[in-house]
Amino acid sequence: MISRRSILALPFAAACSRPQEGFRGYAFIANQEGGAVAAVDLGVLAVARHIPLEGAPTEVTAAVQRPSVYALTPANGSVHEIQIETLRTARKLAVASEAITMALAPDERWLYVLAREPRALVAVALDSFKTDWKLSLPEEPVGLAIAPDGKTAAISSARGVHLADLDARRLSAPLGQGDYGPVQFLNNSQTLVAGNRGERLLSAYSVAAQRLITHLPLAVRPDQFCFSRDGGQLFVTGEGMDAVVVVYPFFTPQVGDTVLAGHAPGAMDVSEDLLFVASPLSGDVSILSISTRKVIAVVPVGSDPGFIRVMANDQYALVLNRKSGDVAILSVPAITQKRNRYKTASLLTMIPVGSRPVSAVVRAV
Repeated sequence: MISRRSILALPFAAACSRPQEGFRGYAFIANQEGGAVAAVDLGVLAVARHIPLEGAPTEVTAAVQRPSVYALTPANGSVHEIQIETLRTARKLAVASEAITMALAPDERWLYVLAREPRALVAVALDSFKTDWKLSLPEEPVGLAIAPDGKTAAISSARGVHLADLDARRLSAPLGQGDYGPVQFLNNSQTLVAGNRGERLLSAYSVAAQRLITHLPLAVRPDQFCFSRDGGQLFVTGEGMDAVVVVYPFFTPQVGDTVLAGHAPGAMDVSEDLLFVASPLSGDVSILSISTRKVIAVVPVGSDPGFIRVMANDQYALVLNRKSGDVAILSVPAITQKRNRYKTASLLTMIPVGSRPVSAVVRAV
């Protein structure tokens, strides 16, 4: 019998044979069930090394000014530093008994870890790779965001959303009550948007005044956020509709369009001109033009795609398939220029990377 992957390979075989401009760098991919980070050489599109960790990584982030990548293993509350030059673990720090997520400070002096047990925001000083300070939290946290100016953190929970003054190490009173999930600051650091999952609202808050600007009812539960590169549009997906909700977040925030896209759409990422939306149940990615809000392609990518990372130079979009344990590499220029009549022409290759890949970051060398 011919496998589904073999069938998919036929239409884009010509695309695979076209020479590609090399990229000097790696995609670091967290394999949750594999207990490792796979370093994929994006110049040759192959795994260079599997980096074993003590724990199950769920998230990776990369520094720009430091030669390091950081992986979080929430079950044991640890952060792991990986050296890019050697592709090996350099340091490990246990910051809590159990963690949730992490965020790198804009100046890369600290790595902030949101801990579940004990409930706290933990600041890790990256020079010493030691815990610098902790801020206790009143309830179990859910989401974390750091303002672009590095002065404020937003922390959501199933009961509300708070702001944290990172210099004073002080937590605000709740800005709003409800079952909040994702949070994100606008580029100016003056406005926070938060997804109220219980009420299916997008709430916008003034950071300086610590007050509500507006609530926006949504057609979907706000489970996933993704901003356009210029920050002028916010894309929202979640339970309730096979669609992406487009929000204009500046001035008086307002809902723009609700665009049908995929089946139970989830993870998203953007290039300069395109929005990529994963549909885990159908195993494909819907690609929308940001300017026209139209779906221009639907590309089969694998089994249970749950994470998308578009390279900063818009060369590749990486789609992580949790069930099939591989990464689909899409050519962004092939999609933008529509050089081939086959919709799958943009799918360059599939690379096995490990068991349940869930997060990726790209770092040039």
